Amino acid sequence: MAKLDPAQFVRDVRTEVSRVTWPSRRETLITTGLVLAMSALAAVFFLITDQVIAFAMRRFLGLG
Repeated sequence: MAKLDPAQFVRDVRTEVSRVTWPSRRETLITTGLVLAMSALAAVFFLITDQVIAFAMRRFLGLG
């Protein structure tokens, strides 16, 4: 088993962080906007689907 060396761990973390390609502010904003838009679209889709299923259940089962 390898010996744990906190100083080496910190050096390794710094090395890995320096290799990360961080997104620009513009890329982050665009991606965030797309995620929000797709979430809203999914919410509307599931709302409509739920309403159609509820209508069909009421119609065929005579409930409500």
